[in-house]
Amino acid sequence: MCGIVGYIGNRVASEVILKGLQRLEYRGYDSAGIAVINDDIKIVKVKGKVNMLVSLADDHNVSGHMGIGHTRWATHGEPNDVNAHPHTGATGKFALVHNGIIENYDVLRQDLEQKGHMFTGETDTEVLAHLIEEIHEMSDHDFFHSVQQALLQVEGTYGIAVIHKDNPDRIIVARKGSPLLIGVGENEHFIASDASPIIEYTKKVVYLEDGEMAVITSDGYEVSTLKDVLLTKEVHELAMSLEQIEKGGFPHFMLKEIFEQSDTIADCMRGRLMVHENRIQLGGLDGVVEKLANARRVIIAACGTSWHAGLVGEYLFEYLAHMPVEVEYASEFRYRQQLIDERDVMIVISQSGETADTLAALREAKKRGAMVLGICNVVGSTIARETDAGVYTHAGPEIGVASTKAFTAQVTILTMMAMLMGRETNVISDDYMRKLVKELRSVPAKIEEILKDTSDIEAIARLFTYAPNFLYLGRSYNFPVALEGALKLKEISYIHAEGYPAAEMKHGPIALIDEHMPVVVIAATDHTNDKMISNIEEVRARKGRLIAISSDGQSGVARHAEFNITIPEVHDCMTPLLTAVPLQLLSYYIAVNRKCDVDQPRNLAKSVTVE
Repeated sequence: MCGIVGYIGNRVASEVILKGLQRLEYRGYDSAGIAVINDDIKIVKVKGKVNMLVSLADDHNVSGHMGIGHTRWATHGEPNDVNAHPHTGATGKFALVHNGIIENYDVLRQDLEQKGHMFTGETDTEVLAHLIEEIHEMSDHDFFHSVQQALLQVEGTYGIAVIHKDNPDRIIVARKGSPLLIGVGENEHFIASDASPIIEYTKKVVYLEDGEMAVITSDGYEVSTLKDVLLTKEVHELAMSLEQIEKGGFPHFMLKEIFEQSDTIADCMRGRLMVHENRIQLGGLDGVVEKLANARRVIIAACGTSWHAGLVGEYLFEYLAHMPVEVEYASEFRYRQQLIDERDVMIVISQSGETADTLAALREAKKRGAMVLGICNVVGSTIARETDAGVYTHAGPEIGVASTKAFTAQVTILTMMAMLMGRETNVISDDYMRKLVKELRSVPAKIEEILKDTSDIEAIARLFTYAPNFLYLGRSYNFPVALEGALKLKEISYIHAEGYPAAEMKHGPIALIDEHMPVVVIAATDHTNDKMISNIEEVRARKGRLIAISSDGQSGVARHAEFNITIPEVHDCMTPLLTAVPLQLLSYYIAVNRKCDVDQPRNLAKSVTVE
């Protein structure tokens, strides 16, 4: 959460930073600000989105060749002009942007107030700015060591960039728990929370690890630990392109990303689904397949949409490989009695590879001796670096805050992992493997078929745009899809929605059903559809408005539902890859009709890097 951009070189810094903040805005958009050095530190910041900052910057002199910027998702302090970053101390010599949470900020603030410091806002970041200033003013520490000494007093997480009026040739950055990278150019360098702001200028990046600091100049960078140990860092080559982070003619990133899913799933399978050899090849798991297959149990830890993908994975591993699986909210795992040891394997799932709670679960599992595997999208992310092995989804950048293609990519990886384990455990025969491989290969084309004509979904969306509540029901593999469909609607349209296992409807939620309640029934899983038809009849008897997602062969479902969205037939265990798509579209069109900000829904941010 929150986005940081910095630049030092020969370009106009404000142009690089403001454009970069626009590309990082999915990380937070409560407020935004920029600080540039041109003789003095010039700061412009404002409550609201980055386009408001761009307009305001036009009216101020923000020329200069080095500076830092920030787009905020509020934690401490409400979104307003004062709490927006960058922050300074009393003298105004320092400017600081920060992503993370300083947990002991209140103690530090009280101590600083006793020393005469006066604060204008409510943020923990302002306290850090004053602390750096106090150390610098009251000791003989230089710029770098003042930041270093301040960070040694900090408890919590941070990704920071700091500039100093009297040191206009350098930016100090540091990281603990919040991602930060350095973009390496010719006589220019960049700082960012992720690669999207800098891909236009360079593909060479250095990833900072926790407990590392760097001094960045136009000519180079020097990385060290908080204890002054100099480090040699590997320079990585980015795989993304500028085209991937642009809308490409679509009105919203979310719609673009929904329509990309046939390609992203194909990319997930490329070089991994070995059709002619009738096998799965996941190079990222080389050397760990046997240990995974022999695990006492598999624990999947994730948050949000990734947790829903993990639930689908539970069904897949249990059915295809007969392996015991538990799915944990990563945010709860770290606070429970963790009964995990070297006999277990944890799989962590995160689109960004930076999700704070998922990282915490990863580290707890490793501390107890478990092997940890990762499924993530961002090459070089913290989860990718800290897991023992793993698989990239190769879904490309996902800019829309509500996750779409990341979900289906994660489910695709989990499907292939379960198939691989099924062969390793001798649950899947050659003939059955051949059928599964053929079915999975057909999925991208079947998604294209769904997306050829979305007019029926648009019509249903118009009819239910102002429904106050929705209920989503699914069974087996599609129960997690019901949860995901409800989450998508809540995230972008602000309509209350709940997902349930269909059989649980009778245990409470049925009380809500009347002629005003739309009920979305996912009835595409052949082995449970007779039961789903019974659920449909129960809804009809109470005058609920039924919207069914069913496959071509399910005429019984279509006959009983008021509205039916048809998907192509596919093997039961692969239906989530298809049923998720119309639910994403339904949420999208409802949100558009309600004039909601689809790509940047209120109160949300793309990558949750704070607890």
